[in-house]
Amino acid sequence: MNNFSYNSPILVIEGIDVPHRLIYPLFALLLIIYLIILTTNIGVMLLIMMNRSLQQPMYLLFFSLSFNDVLGNTVLLPRLMFDLVSTDRSISYSWCVSQAFFCHTYATSCHTVMMIMAFDRYVAICHPLRYTSIMSPAMVATLTVSAWSISITLVSVLLGLTIRLTRCRSVILNAYCDNASLFKLSCQDVSINNIYGLTFTVVLNGSSMGSVAFTYFRILVSCVSRKNKELNRKALQTCATHLVLYMIMLCSGFLVIILHRLQAHVRYRIMAAILFLIVPANMNPIIYAMQTKELKTRIVQILHSKVTQLQKFEN
Repeated sequence: MNNFSYNSPILVIEGIDVPHRLIYPLFALLLIIYLIILTTNIGVMLLIMMNRSLQQPMYLLFFSLSFNDVLGNTVLLPRLMFDLVSTDRSISYSWCVSQAFFCHTYATSCHTVMMIMAFDRYVAICHPLRYTSIMSPAMVATLTVSAWSISITLVSVLLGLTIRLTRCRSVILNAYCDNASLFKLSCQDVSINNIYGLTFTVVLNGSSMGSVAFTYFRILVSCVSRKNKELNRKALQTCATHLVLYMIMLCSGFLVIILHRLQAHVRYRIMAAILFLIVPANMNPIIYAMQTKELKTRIVQILHSKVTQLQKFEN
């Protein structure tokens, strides 16, 4: 596909190179996955909103995580499915920048929200008597706003450096718009973009891994010194849920970064990016619902109520 204009307001997305016989099966698979993501995450969000007993710091932070999963997948998956079945893969530059903004905000917020969730578990286990006073509604609100504000600010600077560039190409060499694909449209020097992007990635991942490692080290020390097997079992079970979700997010995110830096084939980079979207978003509500007693109890109660109502209706 050839580039054809200079500073064109219309771009063309390369898309996914899929054999014709697999287009509709892949479309159906992505649609099912997207509907599952919407159903599970929005379901959990509504459950937390409607039950006052679940409006605690841990669940309110999980609400942010589910909201982020819905946001990230809604920005990318519908457009990806459209491009699969459409011959017209054009997209306006402004919408491409918007898609890139939400894409990077999603990825950044995954880390910032997970960092706050790790801090919440640290306070709950290491300072249980002070938990209510430390993780007050005001503190939870402050931490949540900070997590999103940091993400939006960092991503705004990232894309601001890209928007300033003059474009001499119009083909997005990816299945969706992201910062790297956008600044590669320019023929100018993009050294600043590369330096900021690399610094952004290192600082974000370093802060994320460092804070999570520190909090879990302190939790482990607390459990060893406490020597209460029952309390330690409950603490580790709760932490395991968060740690599994964090590792899934971290590994899928690193796969995207590594394949991009190694200049891997675009097909592999696209597959990695899709996995980064759909795997954590599918696993988050399932793992949390199964491992968190209060959430699991509420879900079972609702399902039992629905089954009972259905049986009464049939009779």
